[in-house]
Amino acid sequence: MNQNSAQKSTKRSAQATGLNEHSNQRHVLNLPLQNTHVERAPHTHERWLVAKLMRMAGSPPIRFQLWNSDVIEPSDQPARFTIRLADPKALYALVTNPNLAFGDLYSAGRLDVEGDLPELMVTIYQAIHQARQKWPRWLEALWRNHTPRSTGLMEARDNIHHHYDLGNDFYQLWLDKAEMQYTCAYYERPELSLEQAQLAKMEHVCRKLRLKPGMTVVEAGCGWGGLARYMARNYGVTVHAYNISREQIAYAREQARQQGLESQIEYIEDDYRNIRGQYDAFVSVGMLEHVGKENYLELSELIKRTLSPNGMALLHSIGRNTPMLMNAWIEKRIFPGAYPPSIGEIMALCEHSSFSVLDVENLRLHYAETLSEWLERFNTVEANITDMYDEHFTRAWRMYLAGSIAAFRAGSLQLFQVVFTHGDNHQLPKTRQDLYHFPAAPENA
Repeated sequence: MNQNSAQKSTKRSAQATGLNEHSNQRHVLNLPLQNTHVERAPHTHERWLVAKLMRMAGSPPIRFQLWNSDVIEPSDQPARFTIRLADPKALYALVTNPNLAFGDLYSAGRLDVEGDLPELMVTIYQAIHQARQKWPRWLEALWRNHTPRSTGLMEARDNIHHHYDLGNDFYQLWLDKAEMQYTCAYYERPELSLEQAQLAKMEHVCRKLRLKPGMTVVEAGCGWGGLARYMARNYGVTVHAYNISREQIAYAREQARQQGLESQIEYIEDDYRNIRGQYDAFVSVGMLEHVGKENYLELSELIKRTLSPNGMALLHSIGRNTPMLMNAWIEKRIFPGAYPPSIGEIMALCEHSSFSVLDVENLRLHYAETLSEWLERFNTVEANITDMYDEHFTRAWRMYLAGSIAAFRAGSLQLFQVVFTHGDNHQLPKTRQDLYHFPAAPENA
């Protein structure tokens, strides 16, 4: 690697782990890959800690292989997975706060897994869901997830920079090749490719908004701009798309220029809170998770004043069935400030401005399938990713994708699409038949 390449890789790795001028120490993936293997036998109390940890986690079918190669089997069933710990301190960290330590240790190479990683995580999530009902209060407090970081105007830019400005070339390696969609696809038919399913998702959204030529649309949080381009190209609408990720906005503007859509789309590098004007449709796909629940009522009032009297709004968001904080490791290392709202919290946003909710759809299993495709593609290019950043980064993102697959499969995460309008709007479709009168997915993509 030449000096320029080395400097580029070092800068990217620092940015990916939060070591940049915009972040604080809470962002840092703090343990580089290292050889921490020790030969000493585990103490009796360390074996007891492993057994206790597994009982508190609901006794999943997992064996532990310790740093000296000793194996501790599950007590009442055959093991389906093996977790290997490289050193005694890894065990103590895992016992102290597994919500944070599991991801950190895996990223650092001090914890490894034998078996399918997403299936291991599903097994753990399901076991803990049952076991935590019997946890003592002290354990619930010890293993708690922390309150997410602020999503105020200044902090939101840093939060988004931490995740989305890792480099467009990184995301291009494993997202769909059609429109770089980093949100849940819509597998209308099981045989769809990722590219077809992402186009189907955008078509599904457009139909729900009942878009027509000449309409105006505002998009809050536009990613790489694919939905805005789809709406302009296929529905003849004018779009104002807001985003605070500089890398994404630059990519979106260039794509619009290449596709001759500049007259229909304005990509605006600004916070959604600064949206002005009035539009026939308001859409947000994958941004509500970053808004912070303390800002929901402000968002509700913004939608109310920017949505025309007969306009339609759609929120597409990761969510929960009941309120719950984001996993500590994901919030701290991957998605700072993230909070997936419960369906009740989304409804409260609608109630605040007297919106009429017209449609609620849960695409949870579609997101599990989307993530599985992402992880498969990620794994095929992991050598490229490690070369761009480092092995620590690659392992962290593999854990993030696998854990997300598991959360959707286990039902701890949901994916909601909520359509609503002003309470006194009577220009409404009487049925949903128009959403399904012909397939949303293209034959080829």
